[in-house]
Amino acid sequence: MSALLSSRNSCLGATKQQARSVQKVPSAHRQSGRSYVTVVRAGNGPVVAEAQLTGVVFDTVSTELAMVDRTNAAMESFARCNFHPDCEAAINQQINIEYNVSYVYHSLFAYFDRDNVGLRGIAKYFKDASEEEREHAELLMEYQNKRGGRVQLQSIITPESEFNHAEKGDALYAFELALSLEKLNFTKLRDLHAIANSCNDAPMTDFIEGQLLQEQVESVKKVSEFVSQLRRVGKGLGVYQFDKQLAEETA
Repeated sequence: MSALLSSRNSCLGATKQQARSVQKVPSAHRQSGRSYVTVVRAGNGPVVAEAQLTGVVFDTVSTELAMVDRTNAAMESFARCNFHPDCEAAINQQINIEYNVSYVYHSLFAYFDRDNVGLRGIAKYFKDASEEEREHAELLMEYQNKRGGRVQLQSIITPESEFNHAEKGDALYAFELALSLEKLNFTKLRDLHAIANSCNDAPMTDFIEGQLLQEQVESVKKVSEFVSQLRRVGKGLGVYQFDKQLAEETA
């Protein structure tokens, strides 16, 4: 009986010794912040194999990690990465342009929707155009936030409210104004693209090309056709027919 108890105590003692051995990792290893692989062998204690992550990739990660650690969340964005201040400022300027164009189109909608003007097709077209420009502004705002920039809205110029023209008539004058705005917007988008390109910001140039520029080219072409048609039909019955056709297209 004594022999059995002695044998049992020896086994328990060995097991406790092994458990203590597994926990004995040198303090220098625990505090160094490096990565290690620990191999445990029964009765022989731990074998600590140093596996520090080194190389260009991991050195860069360490640099970025230090930058994130220093980021003041109240003032800066965690998402900001290789986003030049010039690009941030240019996006805010383009947001302002989109809102200004939208404001003019909204004023045109209000004019053509009057009972003494009564061109509902044209009114509907400019209402949709105003909403589209506002969507472009919001698209730019979302992208600004996505890149870690700050959206800074600027003042909007008060648009005209009367669009009747003695020689051209209100419809032709309105669409010539719209064409000038679409061309201006296209030019400003090209400038925005040039700034992104000068800053070697490939994601931003891709965003402008895919989400804004191609659609703007189509808008310029479409409004140019409207101007050509209205110059042909004159100010009378032709404008009524143009408005009716436009109403069918935008329905």
